[in-house]
Amino acid sequence: MSTARAALIGFCLLAVSAAAQNAELAITNARIYTVNPRQPRAFAMAVRAGKIVAIGDDVSRLVGPSTKVIDAHGLAVLPGLIDSHGHVRALGTALETLDLRGIKSEREIAAKVRDAAAQAKPGEWILGRAWDQNLWAVKEFPTAKSISDAAPNNPVALTRVDGHAIWANRKALELADVNGATKDPQGGRVMRDASGVPAGVLLDNAQVLVSQKIPEPSPEQIERRILRALTECARLGMTTVHDAGVPQSDIDAYHSLVAKGLLPVRVYAMIAGKSAALDPWLARGPELGDYLTVRSIKLVADGALGSRGAAMLQPYADDPANRGLLILDRAAIRAVAAKAVAKGFQVNTHAIGDAANRAALDAYADVLKGPNDKRFRVEHAQIVAPEDFAKFRKYSVLASMQPTHATSDMPWAADRVGPARIQGAYAWQTLMKLGVHLPSGSDFPVENPNPIWGFYSAVTREDHDAMPAGGWFPTQKMTREEALRSWTIEGAYAAFQEKSKGSLETGKLADFIMLSDDVMTIPEASIWKTHVKLTVLSGKIVYQE
Repeated sequence: MSTARAALIGFCLLAVSAAAQNAELAITNARIYTVNPRQPRAFAMAVRAGKIVAIGDDVSRLVGPSTKVIDAHGLAVLPGLIDSHGHVRALGTALETLDLRGIKSEREIAAKVRDAAAQAKPGEWILGRAWDQNLWAVKEFPTAKSISDAAPNNPVALTRVDGHAIWANRKALELADVNGATKDPQGGRVMRDASGVPAGVLLDNAQVLVSQKIPEPSPEQIERRILRALTECARLGMTTVHDAGVPQSDIDAYHSLVAKGLLPVRVYAMIAGKSAALDPWLARGPELGDYLTVRSIKLVADGALGSRGAAMLQPYADDPANRGLLILDRAAIRAVAAKAVAKGFQVNTHAIGDAANRAALDAYADVLKGPNDKRFRVEHAQIVAPEDFAKFRKYSVLASMQPTHATSDMPWAADRVGPARIQGAYAWQTLMKLGVHLPSGSDFPVENPNPIWGFYSAVTREDHDAMPAGGWFPTQKMTREEALRSWTIEGAYAAFQEKSKGSLETGKLADFIMLSDDVMTIPEASIWKTHVKLTVLSGKIVYQE
């Protein structure tokens, strides 16, 4: 071989090698908040093969002719936000049904039902979500009459904002054969009038009496709703969602979407504890993947505070005959937890009232015995008896909480539980000072899915009108740094994924967002107005304004 030919080949090999080392994507001129304590801030980042290959002041050495360079023009870049508790298919369904969020009277909802009935075929179900009687002038549960008059020929089922109650019309109750002789199921309640006739609202496990009559969506509908929801999540800056309590049909839809390369957001799926899928999953073991992970079980120990279904140790302050509904007791939770530990699954238990939190924590204690790395979680942990906070630390239990629940519930929460118990409510700092991991979420579609709103609630404990001034129980507020951690690395930790995501570091997944404003420095009152301009997953743009 001639010297010239050898030199040419060598030059080509060097060029190919250099090109292989170039970044596929570079972010420059940015204000990057890394959530990495060893390097809290950076100004540039380079991505190759879906991972961060450099982050710091300058990455120009990795920029080549084929590198896509995005000049951030000084905008803030954060790790992709992780919603540690949402309901994906429910969000997709909510986007396709009547949206009742924020409506301030039963009459207005009945008008929406009447309009829907005018467009529906006789006998077709009319579905809606997010009504909240706490916003009405008369803060009592509605009855079937108004929506029966609005839609006499169509069954109507409207889910309360927290997902723990269904408001049904007479047609739906008749189809479900719910009448004066119907008994309350275990963990549920049929609300009745003075004569014992079902009034139209069914709480917690009683919802199934009506919901089981609603036609099941097809696999294609489930897939469409999940994709629609996750597309919305990507638009709002989420790169991972923990889907809290899914049946096998949803997991099948996720598998289909992964195979098609369509998932715009990573999913950490919790198998619904009451699902027929639970035992088969326990038999086969966890599934770990880049876009879908199935390694946890979601249990539900009680109802919700807004519907007075949360299980309380003492009666409700504003309903002295009622202690709520304990759906799963300590023994029932312990039985699942013992199987889960043996098979490598995490357990995440919905517990809102102090009685439910105690049942979950004590059941976990029976199985975990002491400090551990099983990362069992209490989902919500809203009202905790003072003597039970230490159990979170003692048994290494995570408090998976939703900041917007505090700001949504604050107008009436103290009335529900009274001045003493409210001191143990939505107690973020109490838990964090004990060293408890606190991942944040929204519980969408119970709350608006926008995680920036959740970040704002965590930092201010105020509504969007900046009330109450200074925040509701302000000693429990998070700092901006704590809030950012709770929406990023803490969510990753809650899914055993902190080594691959949750912060922007060399070697980690290139999941990040760019914001319209710098939520770490702008006035607090402006935080919730911030929006996402860019969402990147594995170095690929999945949303761009």
